[in-house]
Amino acid sequence: MWFWWFILVCDLLVPFTMLIAGRMMWKHCPKHINGVIGYRTRRSMKNIETWKFAHDYCGRLWWELGLWMIVPSVLVHIPFYHSDEDTIGNVSLILVIVQCIALVLSILLTEHALKKRFHDDGTRR
Repeated sequence: MWFWWFILVCDLLVPFTMLIAGRMMWKHCPKHINGVIGYRTRRSMKNIETWKFAHDYCGRLWWELGLWMIVPSVLVHIPFYHSDEDTIGNVSLILVIVQCIALVLSILLTEHALKKRFHDDGTRR
């Protein structure tokens, strides 16, 4: 039973990290373009306008995805409460893979939105 609780907490790290980081990116975008903190891709670092747009877009997306992932992440674990450790571990592995796909998808969606909104040189369309 302790293993189930431990894995549940571990599986909620990604959604809660997305909530916190998304809120920080959305509401508190770094003031200057830098290579250390923030949403850092070649397209987002073209100028301050693309930088702020990418943080706003990705931050909102992470906030929403984080909220949507919390409930299913908990619900997936409930039927396996009294299962053996191997079963709980396998369920957790599948859940973490789905959560990582959501993270990668958010990057692709943000890059697509940047490409749709800005030219390759960083000027607005």
